[in-house]
Amino acid sequence: MEVDPSITAFALDTRFEDLPDEITAHGRRCLLDLIGVAAAGSTTPLASIIAAHAVEHFAAGAGARAPMLFDGREVSPAGAALAGGMTIDSIDAHDGHRLTKGHAGCGLLPTVLAFAAAEGIDDADEVLTALIVGYEIATRAGISLHDTVADYHTSGAWVAVACAAVGSRLLGLDTSRTAEALGIAEYHGPRSQMMRVIDHPTMLKDGSGWGAMAGVSAAYLARDGFTGAPAVTVADPGVARWWEGLGGTWHFTQQYFKPYPVCRWAQPAVDAALELRSSHGIDPADVARVEVSSFHEAARLAMRHPANTEQAQYSLPFPVAAAVVRGRLGATEVVGEALADPEIVAMADLVVITENDDHNARFPAERLARVTIELTDGTRWESADTHATGDPHTALTDSQIRTKFHTLADPVIGPDRAGEIEAAVDEFGSGRPFSGLADLICRS
Repeated sequence: MEVDPSITAFALDTRFEDLPDEITAHGRRCLLDLIGVAAAGSTTPLASIIAAHAVEHFAAGAGARAPMLFDGREVSPAGAALAGGMTIDSIDAHDGHRLTKGHAGCGLLPTVLAFAAAEGIDDADEVLTALIVGYEIATRAGISLHDTVADYHTSGAWVAVACAAVGSRLLGLDTSRTAEALGIAEYHGPRSQMMRVIDHPTMLKDGSGWGAMAGVSAAYLARDGFTGAPAVTVADPGVARWWEGLGGTWHFTQQYFKPYPVCRWAQPAVDAALELRSSHGIDPADVARVEVSSFHEAARLAMRHPANTEQAQYSLPFPVAAAVVRGRLGATEVVGEALADPEIVAMADLVVITENDDHNARFPAERLARVTIELTDGTRWESADTHATGDPHTALTDSQIRTKFHTLADPVIGPDRAGEIEAAVDEFGSGRPFSGLADLICRS
């Protein structure tokens, strides 16, 4: 099997001037959203542990080095990608794609940052182009993987391939060595089983940081002459249809943006619960029962009383309960004191989950939930089948994405620095240097 030359050409030769305005605009949306999630993620215990691990075990050698997101300490590019990917993943508010059943951006952003720092790339337009190219390759590789294997692997399995492609581009590799990098990354990428961490939530999360680390290492290995087996998610004839129209048809524009920092599968139920609470003026003290009907994977989010952030994010009862009690669901509801809030804990005990055959049949193209809230006087309020807000057909507006960014970033880095970041992202496409934004998002 050989990689179609149109794929490596797309990875290596696409220029900012080749990209339609709507594609670069969407790339800026993704970039701003990821940065906000990274800022919030930098406050989690997971981020602290992985950053310390990178300093101790992925230290920079005599050559390339890169700073970690919202940390500033320099480590190897692979270490910076690992720490950054897991930092973004730690708060679980990052963008994703329905057919990949996962997330491209959280591994790609720290990968692009690592290569830009290590290789002295100071062109903001090239950085944005590399990120967009990576998103498109990651999305297609993810769909290809899920189309060809029975097990449900984490995002790191296919993000590794995209990170290797981005690395090949930013290292200036030729077509042959780029194909080797893709093969190395796919072979070493973490084919970790997603449902295991759904059933047993831990800091392992979605494998994105490990996939980014594997992809960065693969590009450097290929540069040095290391060879890899063919990347079947790219080169196998059976997945060729997923690579048609590359550069003309853009799958990455179908990304969703999460309004809430929990697993996407829980978000339709959260939206439905918030709508019922608001439209009917429900007092949480009057609630006797909350029934959630959804698809099988959502029902697997069974952690009722989370002891930590990871368990809260891979729960359905807890975020629904928090939404009913507080009328919102933000970072403060999945980190710290909220986990022991007696009202939320009691409400979570009232949540009953059932599978819905119709919702099962429509997954993963659609993620649906129906919520019924029963009051102590017997009154019952039932939602319609509800899609998660932020999908392409329920898209967040630019204003909503900016509000989300500031909601996540301002408490961590202050509104002034967050405003500078927002302004810098808006200037991508004007030929500005990248170093200004890089400093804003990489220093502690």
